[in-house]
Amino acid sequence: MGNEPRAVLAEGRAGTVAAQQVSRPRARVQTIDRQQGWLRSVVVEELVEEDHSVRAIWELTGQLDLSGYYEAIRAVEGVAGAEAIDPRLLVSLWLLAYSQGMGSAREIERRCSYHPAYQWLTGMRVINHHTLSDFRVRHGLALEELFIEVLGVLSSEDLVDLKRVMHDGMRVKAWAGTNSFGREARLRKHLEAAREQVVEMSQWAHDDDISPRQVAARQRAAREKQQRLERACEELKKIQAVKRGNQDKQQARASRSDPQARIMKQSDGGYAPSYNAQISTDAKACILVAAEVSQSGSDYEELVPAERRIEDTCGQPPVELVADGGFTSRANIIEMEQRGVNFIGSMGDGQAQSAGQLKRRGVALEFRTEAFVYDSEHNTYTCPQGQILKYESQEKRIGIIHYHYRASAAACQACPLKSRCCPQQGAQGRSLVRGVEDPVVVAFRQKMETEAAQQAYKQRGAVAEFPNAWIKDKLRLRQFRLRGLAKVRMELLWACLTYNVQQWIRLCWRPRLAMAQGGAPLH
Repeated sequence: MGNEPRAVLAEGRAGTVAAQQVSRPRARVQTIDRQQGWLRSVVVEELVEEDHSVRAIWELTGQLDLSGYYEAIRAVEGVAGAEAIDPRLLVSLWLLAYSQGMGSAREIERRCSYHPAYQWLTGMRVINHHTLSDFRVRHGLALEELFIEVLGVLSSEDLVDLKRVMHDGMRVKAWAGTNSFGREARLRKHLEAAREQVVEMSQWAHDDDISPRQVAARQRAAREKQQRLERACEELKKIQAVKRGNQDKQQARASRSDPQARIMKQSDGGYAPSYNAQISTDAKACILVAAEVSQSGSDYEELVPAERRIEDTCGQPPVELVADGGFTSRANIIEMEQRGVNFIGSMGDGQAQSAGQLKRRGVALEFRTEAFVYDSEHNTYTCPQGQILKYESQEKRIGIIHYHYRASAAACQACPLKSRCCPQQGAQGRSLVRGVEDPVVVAFRQKMETEAAQQAYKQRGAVAEFPNAWIKDKLRLRQFRLRGLAKVRMELLWACLTYNVQQWIRLCWRPRLAMAQGGAPLH
């Protein structure tokens, strides 16, 4: 039987099925009628299970001081007018939406009509997307206070101690497209066209095909476009101000749709319009203690502001601050020492960079800087051929002093090995630089060689990059949905706030719920 061809077996099974169909009546099954209307009773409290995260969000928001939101409400008791939507409900809706990786106000409105968790929150009401959208971006100070309030709850649960804080930055793409960037001539051209359009639309009179409301909407859109282009021209001036050469200034570009976005290098090596999200994480339980958005593609200048934000948010500075090599500079090392913060970071000795520069200049290996002998008594260097390089000048920088030495031009011109030692020096003699670092920087390098500092730095990746991955993957914030530095900052705060709330649910609320139900605590 097992050796028969498949075709024979299939033919046999087909015959058996045909015989069965002849011998018995056709089976009756229930039909699906999707045109049928149903009238159902709904118990809102039973829409979600007891351990659903939406219950935890509602419970937490009930513990917080939301007075910053309530103060903006005009409707008060004893005065006629429609009741306002409870800010606690709007906060909870956004926290629930962000926790599900969704940042669209229209989608929240849609889910309020069918999704059990959203229906449970709203009591089966549908919240208008305009209300949701305005609420997200209109209460900046209240949102900051809300972030601090949640930190206070986490601190009371002994999840934050500021003994060790990891800081990191991540590039998040802006909503602007690459093709929205233009140079000055192109931006000016678009601006003039936008101004003409505003003037033309201001003279419109509605007809049968266009209602007054549509006319007003189009006029508002034209004005907003003009304002964005004016901001783009202003931002372009800021970009040109940091450029050095005239050629670079002429090549500077700004975005028409999101003028405050900047072209930044991404983790995949490409470039895209982005913002630099700066996030500080307490190492005890991976809780976010501060967040900010920067327009700079470099992280060097973001460490000191990050430490100040931590102190402003938490009321005290971190005992230890850990960051990678992108934040580690002599200026930051000295500043952290002055502020009394134990800074842990990765810092190279500069030898690789110096060797690369000498290689590009055609200097042979046997004539690299380390082959020259320094005489501290006479403050001179001696080259491998016995020529003396005398002290010439010094250059002071933050954290280091560069001492410059040079050999006589005549000695180098007569040297038979000049082509291997200083081929690009021309008529000048060979030069080199001796760097003397500030004692604070020297002490930092010595500290980083200790086992304790190295272990602290090894912990950085697991702590600092975990919330970054969570925000990008679980909250799906790989691209900001809002435009402009202020609104982008608020969107980052919403994401960081949601992350902290999710950690509270995981570490506090669910274990307590499991204990209350008589089970083992969940971890």
